[in-house]
Amino acid sequence: MKEGMHPTLHQVKITCVCGHVIDTYSTMDHNFHVEICSQCHPFFTGKQKLIDTAGRVERFQKRYAKFSEKKPAATKTAPAKQ
Repeated sequence: MKEGMHPTLHQVKITCVCGHVIDTYSTMDHNFHVEICSQCHPFFTGKQKLIDTAGRVERFQKRYAKFSEKKPAATKTAPAKQ
């Protein structure tokens, strides 16, 4: 490898609003502050909630409820033979 070509790595701390601190390395030489991390993000914690905006879920369920209902089998009558 060539000398002086690669950036230097500095040890930094990433601090989340929830208080979780991650020690890592970065080419930037200052600490980071983030709003959300894997310890508090709803997708990773399993506490994800379905947010219903203006009744969209109910409208969807009402609209497609007719497709989920089982229809009785239609009986076809054969034309009578003469």
